[in-house]
Amino acid sequence: MNKAELANEVSGEVGLSKRETQKVIDAIIGTIRDTLAAGEKVTLVGFGTFQVAKRKARRGVNPQTRESIQIPAKKVPKFTAGKATREKVK
Repeated sequence: MNKAELANEVSGEVGLSKRETQKVIDAIIGTIRDTLAAGEKVTLVGFGTFQVAKRKARRGVNPQTRESIQIPAKKVPKFTAGKATREKVK
């Protein structure tokens, strides 16, 4: 399911137009991005938690040249599913 299909599905459930629903979804995604960029986590009870994880620097291999390279440390977004989401997926 892509964002347009999600907006279409949600608009039918909440009674908003597709355009209004798309704006709401964009606002939610933007708020989650901004919160993660600030280093904070976002918890949606029953769905899951978005947070920033730190990856350590490590050594890797360039697959084309088989040359050893150094991969720098970085921060990445991480999602952990909540209990209700995990049970629904089972």
